[in-house]
Amino acid sequence: MGGLRILVAASEVAGLAKTGGLADVAASLPRALAGRGHQVAVVMPYYGAVRRSGVAVEKTGAALPVPLGGRTLACRLLRTRLPNSDVPVYLVEHPPFFERDDGPGRGLYQQGMPGGYKADFPDNAERFTFFSRAVLEAVPFLGFTPDIIHANDWQTGLVPVFLNETYRTKAAYRDVRSLFTVHNLAYQGVYSPDVMKLTGLPGWLLNPAQLEFHGHLNFLKAGIVFADAVNTVSPTYAREITTPDFGCGLDGLLRGVGPKLSGIVNGCDYGDWDPAHDRHIARRYTADTVAAGKAACKADLQKRYGLPQKPDVPVLGMVARLVSQKGIDLVLSAAPGFLDLGCQLVFLGDGDPEYHDELTAFKARHPDKVGVFLGFHEGLAHAVEAGSDLFLMPSRYEPCGLNQIYSLRYGTPPVVRATGGLADTIVSATEENLTAGTATGFSFNEFSARALYETVKWALALYRTRPADFARVVRTAMAQDWGWDRSAAEYEALYRKVSRVV
Repeated sequence: MGGLRILVAASEVAGLAKTGGLADVAASLPRALAGRGHQVAVVMPYYGAVRRSGVAVEKTGAALPVPLGGRTLACRLLRTRLPNSDVPVYLVEHPPFFERDDGPGRGLYQQGMPGGYKADFPDNAERFTFFSRAVLEAVPFLGFTPDIIHANDWQTGLVPVFLNETYRTKAAYRDVRSLFTVHNLAYQGVYSPDVMKLTGLPGWLLNPAQLEFHGHLNFLKAGIVFADAVNTVSPTYAREITTPDFGCGLDGLLRGVGPKLSGIVNGCDYGDWDPAHDRHIARRYTADTVAAGKAACKADLQKRYGLPQKPDVPVLGMVARLVSQKGIDLVLSAAPGFLDLGCQLVFLGDGDPEYHDELTAFKARHPDKVGVFLGFHEGLAHAVEAGSDLFLMPSRYEPCGLNQIYSLRYGTPPVVRATGGLADTIVSATEENLTAGTATGFSFNEFSARALYETVKWALALYRTRPADFARVVRTAMAQDWGWDRSAAEYEALYRKVSRVV
């Protein structure tokens, strides 16, 4: 079979500008696809973060005319490469929209507000309408005509619409097909119907079957309706979002798209996340040296958090955005019970101010048992994965999740709620799975502090009274392969199905 020509459109890319898991996918998947012999390019906005990243950026000589709300705005198309690859990244430069993430509290999509909260930039609809149109305008300057444009999340939800409604009649776009990936259905990009005037699309598209959502324009819905195929980042999440509990108001639409919807679990970049060569941890280790390696990393983790260095005290670690989706409320409710079970707890994350306050107060009450780092620290995230005995990830919902995959490789059995990608990647340590030698972690179904507590209690019972069984879970976890080549092969098959290129 011949190689495919693929353009990945994303609002963030790891190594250049990142707020979450979308950026990891937008960096790792193109590299893996290129490694499989495909011609791949990425397009993203030129944020201040890209400039500050220190990557070499070159001019392409292309100036794109981008229609927006009855006027035409100019932008330059710059070019760099994905870190550690030859995959080109095309950068849409328009400083009024994209170079505003330099000031304190200002990010790619949001700005800080009083009280520690964050709010979306009020012109996000305009910014990402512009970017989506620029993606299509960039196609003639790629050096190849894509077989497929792979758009991601609401920020590029209008790309399939523009492709079908505005560009399809042009020769360069006639055979281009589109895939739209939903990384988190909760973030939809819902705006006033007046935004339709900015798009230049015909007003009749704002109807319940296409772009309209309760009287508003919904960017995510636009991508779902107009893309040739839709996928999300795990098979279980693809099923969950067709139900009222997880569908965020779009479950009826998603049920209606039928086989157009599928799920592919994200991969893990083992170049960055593998204890065998991790530069961030106190001692590198493999499955053969995991006991000594984790002991050294545990002592280092306890030291970093100012906790007593007691090798026999189990450490429960959590690295997460401190928001309700991640189950931090469950952890805080169950945490006194964890301390009664003789554990230490370490937290790393940033999020809602109320959880910052609760964690700070909890640490103040138990300074010799609880460690808290508010914010994000790459090296410390690796140290938590390597030094913890169990990793807590009791998410309310989780489209895919990466930390549980990291935890597997680091021999830190994750404790997860069986939802989304957590259900697809973790085999729970039931007696049956322990006997079969397939267990890789611990999971529960009910979203409650009691269910989390009982699951941790069971995990600790194995850790303390059945160390051979616990060690087998660790070794089985470390043997799992959730690398990007597996995911890229599934995406390749989906691209071929959508584009009909064999």
